Amino acid sequence: MHLISIPAFQDNYIWLLTTKEQTGIIVDPGEALPVIQQLEQRQITPIAILLTHHHNDHTGGVAELIRQYPELKVYGPQETQSKGAQFIVSEGDNIDINGICFDVIDVPGHTAGHIAFYCAPYLFCGDTLFSAGCGRIFEGTPEQMYQSIQKLAALPDSTKVCCAHEYTISNLRFANYVLPENIEIETYLKQIVDIRSKDQPSVPTELKTERTINLFLKCHQLDLKRKLGMDDPTIQPWQVFKRLREMKDNY
Repeated sequence: MHLISIPAFQDNYIWLLTTKEQTGIIVDPGEALPVIQQLEQRQITPIAILLTHHHNDHTGGVAELIRQYPELKVYGPQETQSKGAQFIVSEGDNIDINGICFDVIDVPGHTAGHIAFYCAPYLFCGDTLFSAGCGRIFEGTPEQMYQSIQKLAALPDSTKVCCAHEYTISNLRFANYVLPENIEIETYLKQIVDIRSKDQPSVPTELKTERTINLFLKCHQLDLKRKLGMDDPTIQPWQVFKRLREMKDNY
């Protein structure tokens, strides 16, 4: 398999997973044109679309892609049925698309029915987990979002986090603000600033890296809890997560 990131809108990524047979699986096509351009340029035949949640910047291109490629099969959670999903999937489902298998993981929080697709080593997690950050909580609760991220954090270190937005620099700046003494975060921020200055994507990122620089994966760690004044042993990690998310929302 080969992974292609397709920039869309201001900071979105649409993902295209291709095979040696020149077929492709499209993830979260917020718009159709850049996808069609890549398919035609690379002479790839699309066979499926995967949707992680219902927001328009992840689903807006579905209808046009189906018009262009009527054989496409569209998979997504219940909340994407009105956006074009033909096959409704949820946690525990395994999707086999021409021999490429995806495990479905329920990750509510950003939206109520948000899901992720995992096909080792690729994790397509939509707006749940970002590099150095996580998504806003629109329809779920902080505890739900925390538990969703814990599910993703349980995947292998080699997992490639294919999130849907280029938010890495802003997330790292926030992390550096919270933990200015953390050398790993400071060093990684410099690396990503250099990468982005060359107009290269900062994602996918490996889960191993995220464990070192993503504050939202550190909510159980004492240094972060102390920094937030939340080192009381009765305080749960999801409450630390809630505080962090509120801080990020207002950063």
